[in-house]
Amino acid sequence: MNMSRVRVIASLAVVLLMLIAVGIFGTEYARAFGEVGIRVRHFLVAPLFTMGGLPITLFFLLKAAIFLVALVIFSHFTMLVLQKRVLKHTPLALAQQYAAAKVISYLIFILGLVIGLQSLGVNLNSLVVVGGALGIGVGLGLQAVVANFVAGLILLLEQPIKLGDRIQVGSTYGDVVRLRGRSTWVRTNENVVIIVPNSEFINQSVTNWTANDRQVRISLPLGVSYDSDPKAVREVILAVAHSHADVLHDPAPEVIFTEFGDSSLNFELRVWTIQQVQTPTRLKSDLYFALFEAFRKESIEIPFPQRDLHVRSISEQLSTVLAPQEKPRSA
Repeated sequence: MNMSRVRVIASLAVVLLMLIAVGIFGTEYARAFGEVGIRVRHFLVAPLFTMGGLPITLFFLLKAAIFLVALVIFSHFTMLVLQKRVLKHTPLALAQQYAAAKVISYLIFILGLVIGLQSLGVNLNSLVVVGGALGIGVGLGLQAVVANFVAGLILLLEQPIKLGDRIQVGSTYGDVVRLRGRSTWVRTNENVVIIVPNSEFINQSVTNWTANDRQVRISLPLGVSYDSDPKAVREVILAVAHSHADVLHDPAPEVIFTEFGDSSLNFELRVWTIQQVQTPTRLKSDLYFALFEAFRKESIEIPFPQRDLHVRSISEQLSTVLAPQEKPRSA
């Protein structure tokens, strides 16, 4: 935060404190500021409208705004304390600690809001009208907002996805870096953050690559010529897989003979990794480079596609040209 922003916040804080002092201490204190102070106090305490018999003044709105900001700050501070100081000493996983701290902060905010409104003199029964207006607003255009918020609560409680998970939803593929009340932040390999509405995780299929653990299996299809010995090919492939530092030895790599192809014997290399969960394409590239070099060293051919051409009919003139010519006999 730069100094200019600090000065602006400090100036606003001083003005708010002066307005609160004028509103609280009344006319006697306002006279200390002269006629301007008295006018300011009358402006602050003049009713703007009434709600359920409670006069709504600018001073009331000012107190409500300050209370709301303080409540938001307090609930957020409580979540940070729980997550960083308290819950980390429990056997809960990191994602469960975050979910518990988030839910508790929501409960504190709701409870504080109810207590604060009552302390400000607001009759909660009068909020039925406001609730009806809010219901109309939801019916007209806030369904998506409410649906995303409810979906966020479901994600926190059920935890189908957690912080740090590698997921794929629709065309979005990346790591979960932040869970919000309305949306979830997903960071791709290009270091681009895509903000996904929470309702998408509830209404469509989501692939979670790391839901159970961080081990992920990667498959590499490859083919060799029919002149190759399948057993020797398997040994070469396994040697290359075991030599890579990011390939796990438990579970061990395996080679599957998948089929007799049109022009090649087709195999599939299956390896497990933890280090390159976020970059499976890079691991595939490393293995393909190493396999190409190993095949060339062992004289194992990677065939080109081949096709046999059978001609059913041909013109008589072309047949004469293509026919083998008999050599003249020597005398």
